[in-house]
Amino acid sequence: MTEKLTPAPSRPPVPPEDLRWHCPPESLPFETTADLPANQTIIGQDRAMEALSLGLGMDSPGYNIFLAGFVGTGRATAIRHVLQKLDRAQTPPPDLCFVHDFSSPLTPRPLFLPAGKGRILRDGMSAAIHGLRRDIPHALESEACRAELKRIVEKYQAGQQQTLREFQGSVEAEGFALIQVQMGTATNPDIAPVVDGEPRSFADLEERVEKGQMDAARVKELREKREALAGGLRTMVQTLMRGDREMNARVAEQRARSIRPIVTAQIDALREDHEGNAGVLDHLDDVEAHIIAHLDSFARPEEGEGAPRPDRRDETATRYAVNLLVDHHDTDAAPVVMEHSPTARHLFGMLERGPEGELDGAPSHLHIRPGALHRAHGGYLVIHATDLFQEPGSVWNALKRTLRTSELEIHVSDASDLTAPPGLKPQAVPIRVKVVLIGDAHLYHGLYALDEDFKKVFKIRADFDTEMTNTTDHVRHYGEFVQRLVADEGIPPFDRAGLAAVAEYGARLAGRKDRLSTRFHLIADLVREAAHFARSAGKDLVTVDHVSRAMSAKDYRNNLSEEKMVELIQEGSIFIDMADTKVGQVNGLAVYESGEHAFGVPARITATVALGSAGIINIEREAELSGHTHDKGVQILSGFLRARYAQDKPMSLSASICFEQSYHGVDGDSASSTELFALMSALSGIPIRQEIAITGSVNQRGEIQPIGGVNEKIEGFFHICKGAGLTGTQGVLIPASNVADLMLAQEVVQAVRDGLFHVHAVSNIDEGIELLTGVAAGERSGKRRYPAHTVNGKVDDRLRRLALQLREFGGHS
Repeated sequence: MTEKLTPAPSRPPVPPEDLRWHCPPESLPFETTADLPANQTIIGQDRAMEALSLGLGMDSPGYNIFLAGFVGTGRATAIRHVLQKLDRAQTPPPDLCFVHDFSSPLTPRPLFLPAGKGRILRDGMSAAIHGLRRDIPHALESEACRAELKRIVEKYQAGQQQTLREFQGSVEAEGFALIQVQMGTATNPDIAPVVDGEPRSFADLEERVEKGQMDAARVKELREKREALAGGLRTMVQTLMRGDREMNARVAEQRARSIRPIVTAQIDALREDHEGNAGVLDHLDDVEAHIIAHLDSFARPEEGEGAPRPDRRDETATRYAVNLLVDHHDTDAAPVVMEHSPTARHLFGMLERGPEGELDGAPSHLHIRPGALHRAHGGYLVIHATDLFQEPGSVWNALKRTLRTSELEIHVSDASDLTAPPGLKPQAVPIRVKVVLIGDAHLYHGLYALDEDFKKVFKIRADFDTEMTNTTDHVRHYGEFVQRLVADEGIPPFDRAGLAAVAEYGARLAGRKDRLSTRFHLIADLVREAAHFARSAGKDLVTVDHVSRAMSAKDYRNNLSEEKMVELIQEGSIFIDMADTKVGQVNGLAVYESGEHAFGVPARITATVALGSAGIINIEREAELSGHTHDKGVQILSGFLRARYAQDKPMSLSASICFEQSYHGVDGDSASSTELFALMSALSGIPIRQEIAITGSVNQRGEIQPIGGVNEKIEGFFHICKGAGLTGTQGVLIPASNVADLMLAQEVVQAVRDGLFHVHAVSNIDEGIELLTGVAAGERSGKRRYPAHTVNGKVDDRLRRLALQLREFGGHS
């Protein structure tokens, strides 16, 4: 005889109007988006924009900005928009030049000049050097200059000749002669004895002694006299050399005196252009002094060599040339630099190389090339974090150091690089720049936790949200965004119904009826694709039909994996029951992602119960296919059973739970309520309806908690049921707290409206088990047992019998 169970009270499903937010086209105050302005502002990011405004307005050190948010939320567009709207009347940043440092040739010196003055200095210096290379040789070759130089030389030469004659006379008086001895390529004066009317070397005299032609005593006497005269020779030579130095100095002074007015005139013309710039004036002083001290480099070349030409391979021109790294002559505001390849060289500058790593000419300050930080001085540098952190760690460390010290060092290759310019190290450039780093929240938290410098140099965080409230104003903003695409890309405008469909798509992306997505790159894709179908049909207006076709086409492009899964279920390769009832078996729901397409798929979950003390065994965990969150969900089931049924008896059971035909791992706790329903069915022996799929997380108190992907899960099971044939009893059980998230496809809503499919919402385990079994859950009254003919009563009774049986067999501890 079949036991009579207490029937569960009826519970109506979720009504069709709660399954989807509908945007009434008639509520939109325009006919087409052409009636709206093209919105150029950032939509739905008030919090982030306020943080951006603060960060960009702060001049204190460390107030650089990290833009955090998902791709497509408008981070890069927002920063470009904000920076373009900055005060255009502010003073543009200075030009940056590098020049030769005459006191330290291997450390070129940076110079800052007012915007536009850099090219004036560069071109003026080039013209000045060109003019001096023309004028200096003429001045040195003038009659007046040559006559004065000749007078100085003749004066000193006359004195030297007098000294030489006086010494030569004293030598001859002693029987010696002053001779010139060849030593390599030079000749030096020496003293030789005169024998037989001719100067003789002592080697020759020694040979005569050996032949008996000369007395040895006489040779010794001559040696002693030469030694006495050698001191005078040294004094005479020193006197002549001192005279040469004095003569050369006087010649140089005279040359400088003759040339100085020419050089000063050229340099003074440059000084007038840069009056008040101490750095430039100091450099011009050094240039003037160096030119006067190195007039030989301006001398006329040998005949046939041609006129000197100031170019990069010309050492003289290179030394005095100005390397204009950053030129702001046509800039009227702070620069905004977007660096998409933030390598060390692109950020910090570099020393330019020629083909195959060879420098183009001798290493000099002219080989210095600017980086993005040089160009952004006085303004803003925007970098994507994903690009930055693909570079070696030294780039990130160098960027932090630059922001911390406000000094920028040119990137120089490692000393082990044989192609690097030897020893050239430009001086650090003092910079003032605001860096905006674009990344996601996960990266921000990682840097904040692990990098002590990060929080000191990026003090402003601007979070970009993926959603905004669903209001009339924000729907209108959607229309203005669409019109911006219409204006920018020449696509047809949208009518009201078409825009309403786009807004509903935005709500679906946001995952809640009361929210709209701010991932506008996805919205823009839908707009462009719908416009494509409108133009293909020869229409000048995009309608709801075109939007629907675009969404259908997108689903068709991306849902091959879903179709294959549905085919496996329909042909019986994956076991899913959609009719009748089964004990200890339910249909759970999982979400799969295939690229940008997510879809729900049912999965059979079974539970078995036996005598023992092992508790609940998670088969997925035992097979190492279970994630930590799923393991936690199974542990919560044990907590629920203990709290509800083990207050008056020990928990004595061995139960196993399994996701059937799951071979790729399970994680998440969205199936924990499903597992609990299967376990309660196995314990009570009451079968569960198989035409209802279940999703929802449960806590130890039995409350059903919200889960993600609710729309995809419902639609996934609907497609399975539709393929097998809708019966009018099929449906999905979801947490009541997820009803606000429902934005189901029109097809599913219509099936619910026609009574062919149902969406059930429950708040706790008792409501769910009643719906699934048709049997009352049963409530405990005080310390009394649960009513006998209810689900809880059956579960409680089974657990009690298991405890007694275990004690009877001596297994209870």
